[in-house]
Amino acid sequence: MVTPKGLVVLTDRRSASAPLVEVVRKAVRGGAAWVVLRERDLSYGDRAALATRLRSVVPDHRLIIAGPDPLGGTAVHLSGSDPLPPGMSLTGRSWHGTEDLSGVDYVTVSPVYPTASKPGYGPALGATGAAEMRAPVPWLALGGVETAGQAAECAAAGAAGIAVMGALMRSPDPEGTARSLASAFGGGAR
Repeated sequence: MVTPKGLVVLTDRRSASAPLVEVVRKAVRGGAAWVVLRERDLSYGDRAALATRLRSVVPDHRLIIAGPDPLGGTAVHLSGSDPLPPGMSLTGRSWHGTEDLSGVDYVTVSPVYPTASKPGYGPALGATGAAEMRAPVPWLALGGVETAGQAAECAAAGAAGIAVMGALMRSPDPEGTARSLASAFGGGAR
């Protein structure tokens, strides 16, 4: 089974420095291997249309949809309380150490660092603290990963990847930011 690793982009059209699909295209060009479509506040039709547009710029089968409806795909990322949908080729879940991981292929562990996107959302774990949670499946470091040093630290701690939203969405150069983060993560892996 192929699970997300390396640099994973989480979308946020409201903080994107340019049209969302263009920011994602540049991040993929810079080394992002996976994309998680969030945007859960959009209507079903608008979200499905956005998923279709993103599939045209994301590597094949590397678009993951946040929530239990894969919008025509087969990969989802669930919150701790989302039901597990049947028939998925890839299922991830946000994990804080207590959520059921039956049928889950990978998890995000957060917040690893303080994050401007969700201020006050739990104490920052640090890369070592996230690793000490001992996720039983591959884990992605999520929350406040904004620098090459942080990316390398997450890799050294054993993360399968880094899930990055703010640093990529707000960047005036998403391709360069993605390249820097992906390279640092790859260089920090054991």
